[in-house]
Amino acid sequence: MPDPNFRIVDTESEFARVIELLRDQPCYALDTEFHRERTYYPKLALVQIAWPGDLVLVDPLAVDLLPFAEILESDATAVLHAADQDLEILELVCGTVPRVLFDTQIAAGFLGLSTPSLTTIYERFVDFRVGKGDRLTDWLQRPLTDGQLIYAANDVARLLEVKDRIVEQLEERGRLSWALDECEIQRVRLRGQRNPDEAWRRIKEARQLRGTARTVARSLAAWRERRAAALDIPVRYVLSDIALTGIAQRPPKDRRDLEKVRGFDRGTREEVVGEILSAVKAGLADTNPVADEVVSGGVEKDLRPAIALISAWVAQLARDLELDASILATRGDIEAFLRGDDNARLATGWRESLAGSPVRSLLEGGAAVAFAGNGELVIEERSRKPLL
Repeated sequence: MPDPNFRIVDTESEFARVIELLRDQPCYALDTEFHRERTYYPKLALVQIAWPGDLVLVDPLAVDLLPFAEILESDATAVLHAADQDLEILELVCGTVPRVLFDTQIAAGFLGLSTPSLTTIYERFVDFRVGKGDRLTDWLQRPLTDGQLIYAANDVARLLEVKDRIVEQLEERGRLSWALDECEIQRVRLRGQRNPDEAWRRIKEARQLRGTARTVARSLAAWRERRAAALDIPVRYVLSDIALTGIAQRPPKDRRDLEKVRGFDRGTREEVVGEILSAVKAGLADTNPVADEVVSGGVEKDLRPAIALISAWVAQLARDLELDASILATRGDIEAFLRGDDNARLATGWRESLAGSPVRSLLEGGAAVAFAGNGELVIEERSRKPLL
């Protein structure tokens, strides 16, 4: 395949012209390149935008991206692949996300592809092969290499065509509305800066703590999160997970105690040591300790045996319908449905029709799971005629 035609936009006047051209477009492809390995917030390095007859690579190190908010908030459909992290950074630099989103990764799941890569959907829908040689390069360097520019341009070069092919196949199967609903869920999902008071839950070792140790871990993790955000550095650069857990298990009284903790950097400045000790004291004095129970309410004991059986049937149903099983229902979705959670995905919309309703009949005793004779499971009307 020939390299895509593109142009680099690195002046405010050129970007203003791009905005002007996009105002007349009903649909545009969008992607970003960014780094976050050494920062708390992602650092935007490049924005790729394509529409019929044009493809631009916008340099955010030279151009203010804020005017792009006008296009994002318009009625035009933004087509992205695996959009979650792109949406996060767009919200950060533009203050908003696309008003209308079509995520090709999500939509392809309704055609049986399980979280496909961009390479996979290009090959599947437009027979276009893209190299990945420049994926992990330094996107903040200037000038970017020809290889980087071509790689970045390819990410959006055929995305609108892919979207059209996916839409055609979804319409043929009557699933377009399902995919659009799922894209909307993705679009409005909360993202951005994490809640410092919940940061401890992302530390495996901290989740295993109990009582006072867990409360101290919560206090320390919240302090670490706020400091990392203020300095725009990864949380591990503030205090490692292993050091945080060790401090929580044996709360130190002074620097000497701290330096005995595995993973603690002995070169830590006195100012930071003071903040750590203050966070420890706050945790010890916390009158609202973290409850020992971490996992949300479980399924009633009588229904637990049904989880594995229903999971197997749902997985088979997804295969039969050529749906990504994780889109139809995860184990967590099944458990939420069995618990009767208000936000259970199997209780509403297309999922309720396909799976929720049969499972409800099963639970109410009006249906039964049976082997179909070919190794497959079916949910069918219950005969209520015992064999013995």
